[in-house]
Amino acid sequence: MFRQTKKFIQYNRNLNRANELRAHMTAAEKKLWYEYLRAYRHRFIRQKAIKNYILDFYCQKLKLGIEIDGDSHIGDKNEVYDKSRTEELNKFGIEIIRFWNTDILKNLNEVVEIIEKKIKEKES
Repeated sequence: MFRQTKKFIQYNRNLNRANELRAHMTAAEKKLWYEYLRAYRHRFIRQKAIKNYILDFYCQKLKLGIEIDGDSHIGDKNEVYDKSRTEELNKFGIEIIRFWNTDILKNLNEVVEIIEKKIKEKES
């Protein structure tokens, strides 16, 4: 069902939720997007469908995904799902970094520093 090429990782075409999520971003997603990622030197995409997953933000060139987690990610079952999801995406060479909503809303400068550090690592 899924095929990997150098430039494109297949996604589940039945995954229609990406457009809905794009239209209804959380406050933290909006802040990170409009105050930082939207005009970034490397192109980031919002709500990118990859395989059976939707990444909050994704940069194809860097193979970097950024996930913004809220209360729905708390709990053993959700933490196990997030871990297995990250491991599956790692198989495609995609690295995932995660932040809590509150980190972005209250400490955007620190979040930006972490992202910049990760991007510098990936660029080298």
